[in-house]
Amino acid sequence: MSHKNLLETEKHWLTRKGKAFLSDRVILHGKDLHQDLGDHEWMRVYLYSILEREVEENVAKLLNTFWVCTGYPDASIWPNHVTALAATVRSTPSLSLMAGMSVSEASIYGRRPEVRALDFFYRAGRHCDEGGDLIEFVEGEKAAGRTLFGYGRPLANTDERVPYMLEKAREFGLDGGRHLKIALAVYAYLNETYGFSMNVAAIHAGLAADVGLNCQEYQLFMTPCFISGMIPCYQDARDRPEGSFFPVRCTNIVYNGPAKRTWGD
Repeated sequence: MSHKNLLETEKHWLTRKGKAFLSDRVILHGKDLHQDLGDHEWMRVYLYSILEREVEENVAKLLNTFWVCTGYPDASIWPNHVTALAATVRSTPSLSLMAGMSVSEASIYGRRPEVRALDFFYRAGRHCDEGGDLIEFVEGEKAAGRTLFGYGRPLANTDERVPYMLEKAREFGLDGGRHLKIALAVYAYLNETYGFSMNVAAIHAGLAADVGLNCQEYQLFMTPCFISGMIPCYQDARDRPEGSFFPVRCTNIVYNGPAKRTWGD
């Protein structure tokens, strides 16, 4: 960035996204937050903030179920574990929840697999548009050593969220989309050929593609989705003796590093 550009933004920020005119009004993507959006449910405002456009009610309701079905109040689950650890040392609610959210962007669960699953379905769709075969595309991904996110599941063979999400998609009339059909077709092939199961990331990503979310919009939307499950884990650890969340005895630690030595050796 040039010196001139830095000077232009030193005390002045030009934006079309939003602005708080204190004592007057707040504007979000051209709409008055209180007058135009004040009767919206929070989820609709959140989606409007991300997409800069209103979504149909059935789309908002469907996306709301993404959050509902992933808020597991189980402290042994990875991001919840971090939140509970923070609570057991008496960190604040905000810091504890943000710590849990920060590790939700992991390599094998949460944000990264979700976004990569969405990218996979968009690329699969383009491959088919160009006359390619879907199974050929899947095998090409496997041959390239790419993980097929949305298929298989750490620690479990099936995913209880899949039938729930398919039922909700039918309820809201959004079960006939092209990318959801691709997700199910890929599952049918992988299950028959390799015994792979399907997890909810494939269903969510297929539906997200069908309602038109791009990868960054999808990541922004999904970022807080575990938080309703983290809250009970925070409260549980907070209400118990300090440091009592899964304590580990020194004798239970497996150590293979240098042997104990005298200071100065």
